[in-house]
Amino acid sequence: MNRIHYTYCPVCNSTAINPLFTAKDHLVSKEEFVIWQCSSCTLRFTQDVPDEDSIAPYYQSEDYISHTNSDNGMLSRIYKTVRKRTLRQKADLIISQTKPMGKILDIGAGVGAFLNVMQEKGWNVTGVEPDEGARSVAKSSYNLNLENTSSLPNLTGKFDAITLWHVLEHVHQLHDYIEMLKKHLSADGRIFIAVPNYTALEADIYKLDWAAYDVPRHLYHFSPAAMVHLLQQHGLQVISKKPMWYDSFYISLMSSKYRKGKPSWIAAGFNGLRSNITALINKDRCSSLIYIVKK
Repeated sequence: MNRIHYTYCPVCNSTAINPLFTAKDHLVSKEEFVIWQCSSCTLRFTQDVPDEDSIAPYYQSEDYISHTNSDNGMLSRIYKTVRKRTLRQKADLIISQTKPMGKILDIGAGVGAFLNVMQEKGWNVTGVEPDEGARSVAKSSYNLNLENTSSLPNLTGKFDAITLWHVLEHVHQLHDYIEMLKKHLSADGRIFIAVPNYTALEADIYKLDWAAYDVPRHLYHFSPAAMVHLLQQHGLQVISKKPMWYDSFYISLMSSKYRKGKPSWIAAGFNGLRSNITALINKDRCSSLIYIVKK
């Protein structure tokens, strides 16, 4: 297996990088990975991650909920219940920031649930998803023909909206990807990037057990400052940030499970609420943020 060892920051290329702590892959391998931080742009990143050709086995888990429509277990059922609500909220956000109907590209489309909602609203939809099993579920559940990731460089035309819901933190070729998004964005289009935010209060509470570190699948761990820095390098501007309020509760539940061996429902709910109250005062500390981006 080939691993990537960074000698400079993957976002800003600074050599002012240092190890912070070791986090465990609770989901699949039980291996430990060291998370480093850049003192220049504040990005955190997972050191010595498997390269693009080696990382697939780390996604092979029935607990990787975004790639299945399973109702297995309480957490999966909660995830799907919340997803029904957030899908509509995402669709409303796209429309409010772009136009009533247009062309949308969803990268990392999972099982196609979000694109199905957009299609129902009259949008012309294109989806890209690397996982073959998820593409099969999208076809059987929503009759959506998602493209493999290898098709992404060959896509033609411009899109009014490009969405990445918890995807960018998984992308090995980070700067190439940003350039590709820019290339496919229409002149007045918008990119919507949702990622976890390690400056959230529950990340401080759970520390190395914070579920959103999700090593080694999450290659990068963004702060708002690091995200702005990344996009500015490519001539893109963050025009707004929108909180994802439900994420603090779900991530707290998963984090408590990693720490205690089973979910601590009351404590996790309390910690998720504390995190959201903090984010009401300072939006930049929300558990996950949607960055709305223009050229």
